[in-house]
Amino acid sequence: MSEPGPDTGPIDYLIIEFPPGTATGEGMPLLIDLVDRGLIRILDLVFVGKGEDGSVSGLELADLDGDGALDLTVFHGASSGLLGDEDVAEAGTVIEPGTTAAVLVYENVWAAPLAGALRRSGAQLVAGGRIPVDDVVASLENTVQHT
Repeated sequence: MSEPGPDTGPIDYLIIEFPPGTATGEGMPLLIDLVDRGLIRILDLVFVGKGEDGSVSGLELADLDGDGALDLTVFHGASSGLLGDEDVAEAGTVIEPGTTAAVLVYENVWAAPLAGALRRSGAQLVAGGRIPVDDVVASLENTVQHT
């Protein structure tokens, strides 16, 4: 997990909730593939659990798929310092009691050359956001129905 360079790409975060019994590890090879292909750089990865009483605590890496091997050892120690205790506590506020969550902070390495060139030219990002997948699907379905 190397540190971001001067031509750093956009930094994003995800909070992925796992209701009981759903943390199969199926997505981990895909996450590793994104890192291996140089598309993203994992800066922070922590796991949190939320008790039925609403208490939030950090969790250790685990055997997510039940095969007897730790699934995320490749990310063990991924900590840039961007994600603090307050962030982990806040992540706990968006997950349901009785669930666990992965909090992932990553750099979009693929965008770093463009971001660096834009910064050097004096341009600056003034807004950003995400369009929910359900909205994209609905829009595409609506477009197909009207053509």
